[in-house]
Amino acid sequence: MSLFVPEFDESVIVREADAEVVGGDPVGVRLLADSSATGGALSTVRVTLGEGADGAVPHLHRNSAELFYLLDGAADVLCGDDVVTAGRGDLVVVPPGRPHAFAAVPGGTADILIVITPGVERFEYFRHLQRLRLGEATLESLLEVQELYDNHYLRSEAWDTRH
Repeated sequence: MSLFVPEFDESVIVREADAEVVGGDPVGVRLLADSSATGGALSTVRVTLGEGADGAVPHLHRNSAELFYLLDGAADVLCGDDVVTAGRGDLVVVPPGRPHAFAAVPGGTADILIVITPGVERFEYFRHLQRLRLGEATLESLLEVQELYDNHYLRSEAWDTRH
């Protein structure tokens, strides 16, 4: 087991009013703390999903675990070949290399705190997704930066057939 000791000197405090929000309805991402702010310890965002909205398609991170904590609502979460439904107060932690995805349950909404550890600079990734939604970037451009953001897309029959 290796030990990662992050290096940063000051506590990280992000006020809700000061956090950048990317997107909106049906998917909003509040950018809370990126890897550079935490000495590489973690990256964290808060994702709000409107009724039945998809949060992320199947993908994996080779070098980081991802934590999903349901602040409110309910979400389907892909964990490898299994899809679990997490509700308010539930925690799901996906290890590095394990396929995962998430979406609000059909007819429901979800408010999710997401933490990636060790951290990866992710804020620009979410801004890139917003440019894609607005037609300012292409899907190919997102595929070109998979290594940079340690975000590798894949297909999942379990996810595609969940409902």
